[in-house]
Amino acid sequence: MFEYPEFLSPVAFEFFGLAIRWYSLSYILGFIYFYVFAVSHLNDFNLDKKKLDDLFFYLFLSVIIGGRLGYVIFYNFSFYSSNPLDILKVWEGGMSFHGALFGIILTTIIFTKIYSIKLFLIADLLSITAPLGIFLGRLSNFINQELIGRKTDFFISIRYSGEEFYRHLSQIYEAVFEGLIPFIILFCIFKLFKKIPKGLITSIFLINYSIVRFLIEYLREPDIQIGIKYNLFTQGQILSIPILFIGLIILYKCLYNKK
Repeated sequence: MFEYPEFLSPVAFEFFGLAIRWYSLSYILGFIYFYVFAVSHLNDFNLDKKKLDDLFFYLFLSVIIGGRLGYVIFYNFSFYSSNPLDILKVWEGGMSFHGALFGIILTTIIFTKIYSIKLFLIADLLSITAPLGIFLGRLSNFINQELIGRKTDFFISIRYSGEEFYRHLSQIYEAVFEGLIPFIILFCIFKLFKKIPKGLITSIFLINYSIVRFLIEYLREPDIQIGIKYNLFTQGQILSIPILFIGLIILYKCLYNKK
């Protein structure tokens, strides 16, 4: 059992009086890794520098807009419907992975149609690079003391300041199983197996994320404004179900086309 390190701060550093937060850095570093990786493998994904720059710009917008709208719609619609101007206050926090994912899916479909690139080719590129951003984002959640775990007596747990009980390290669980492990596995698959069906990496990413997220939600404190839906599932679990089905459909198409 651990005590939350009080020296940790949501602010990484200040730049000319502007506070740069760890959560913002996680997005920035995630996008930088995506760009560097893509530049190093342009031919593998049927891209050139111009197409990559366009893709990078569109994806950046889709993550920010999709993530924000996803949070507004899925997690706090009643508040934002009464305070619509607060939707623009992204700096106050409130982003949804599922919203960002749906935004990315829509953007990728449109992009590949416009540039006549196979959809699963770009989807695989995103699936290889996304886990690192997820890993960094979950670490930032831990530093911010948000998305905290449920009460537990498990020997690996943490106690936050002002609380008399310990909680699951849900952010760290997600960082490892949604981010770090898939990052290593998918990178190795890409490097070691050059003739795998297009879309297989995407299916593995989606299936892993949805299952891991669904299970870890049982260890994570439900969103206070939503609670448990139907006395069974959290909002995160409900949103993970369609992602699982999408991943399974893509996996089936990969295996079917291989035959």
